[in-house]
Amino acid sequence: MNKNLLILALSQIFSFTAAPVTVFLSGIIGSQISPVISLSTLPMSISVVGIAIGAILATKIMSLIGRKAGFILASIGNFLVCILAAYSIMEQNFFLFCFANFFLGVGMSFTHQYRFAAAESVEKNKIPKAISIILLGGIVSAFIGPGIANYSKDIVSEHLYVGSYLSLGILTLIPAIFFLFYENISKLETNIKYSGRSRLELISQPRFLQALVASAFGYAIMTFLMTATPLSMHVMEKMSLSKTGLVIQFHVVAMFLPSLITGILIKKFGHSNIMYAGVFLYSITIVASFFDQTFYNYMFALIFLGLGWNFLFISGTSLLVLTYKEDEKFRAQGLNDFIVYSVHAVGSLSAGILIVLTNWKTMNLICIPLMILIVLTTLRAEILSKK
Repeated sequence: MNKNLLILALSQIFSFTAAPVTVFLSGIIGSQISPVISLSTLPMSISVVGIAIGAILATKIMSLIGRKAGFILASIGNFLVCILAAYSIMEQNFFLFCFANFFLGVGMSFTHQYRFAAAESVEKNKIPKAISIILLGGIVSAFIGPGIANYSKDIVSEHLYVGSYLSLGILTLIPAIFFLFYENISKLETNIKYSGRSRLELISQPRFLQALVASAFGYAIMTFLMTATPLSMHVMEKMSLSKTGLVIQFHVVAMFLPSLITGILIKKFGHSNIMYAGVFLYSITIVASFFDQTFYNYMFALIFLGLGWNFLFISGTSLLVLTYKEDEKFRAQGLNDFIVYSVHAVGSLSAGILIVLTNWKTMNLICIPLMILIVLTTLRAEILSKK
C-alpha cells in the first residue's frame, strides 16, 4: 500500500458515492417528475451515457495534464453538478435533472480511471490486488452514499431529495483534497505524439477482446437488472423505500466485498476461470427469478448479481492492462471504458422500458445470450493462446 494507492482507495470511498446514490434515487425521482413513467430510469441511463462519453474525455485530459490535475478537476466538477441536480429537483425540471445526471456520469468516468491509476502504481504481478483494493472502497460508498442521501433528503423541508444531492456534492468534493498529495508517476502523462497501435489493432487481440467482453457484458447484465430493481420493488411490488434501499446497499456490498480475495483467486486460477465463475454466479440470479418476488428473493438475487459482476469486472480489467504497451495505455483504456459504458448505458436505458412492458422473470431471461457471449469469447481466447 504505497501513498498513491492509499489516496486512490480513500478517494474511491467518497467519489464513488455518486454511483449508488444515482441507482438508489434517480429512478424514484424520475418517476415523480418525469412526464412519462417509462422514462423514469432515463436519468440513470443518461448518467451512464455520460460515463461512456467521458471515458474518452477523461483519458485525453489526463494524457495532457496528468492524473493528479484530472482527478482534482473531476472532483470539483462533481460538486458543482450535484448542486445543479439539487436545483433541478427543486424546480421539478426532469430534463435539467437528466442534464445534471449526464455530467455526473462524465465526472464518474474519472473515478473509473482510479483502477488504472492503481494498476500503474504497483508491479504487474500485484495489479489484480491493487485493483481489488480500489474497488473495496465501494463497500463503504454503498453505505455512506444512500445512507446520507436518505438521512438528508428532508433537509430542505419543502423539496424532498434536494438535501440528498447537496450532501452528495460535499462527499464528491472531498477527493479533491486527497489528490493534492497525489504524485504523477508516468512520464507519458504529457502531450506527446502517439506512436502505438490503432484501436482496431488493439481490439483484434483475442485477450484484449476477452477482457473487453467480460467487462462490458458483465457490466451490462448487472446494470440491466440493478436499474430495474428499484422500479420493480418500490413502484410495482409496492415495497418500502427502506427495503428497496437495503437491497441496493447489499447488492453494492456484494459487488465489492469479494475484492478482498478476487485478486488472489485470479492469481491462483487465472483470469478465464474467474470469468467462468462470474457467469455461473449470474446463473444463480436468473434461477432465483423463477420464484415469487419477495424482499428476500430480491436480496438473494441481487447479492449473486453483485458477486458475478465483481469476478467479471476485476478479471476483465486486470487482464486488459496486460494487453497493451505503456505508450498505448490511454488509448486502450479510453477505448475499453467507452465500449464498456456504452453497453452499460444501453442496458440501463432498456431496463426502464422493459420492466414496464414485461416482468422481472423476462428481464432475467434476456441476459442469457450475453452470458453465452462472454463464455464463447473466453473460450476463443483460451484456444488461440495455446496455438
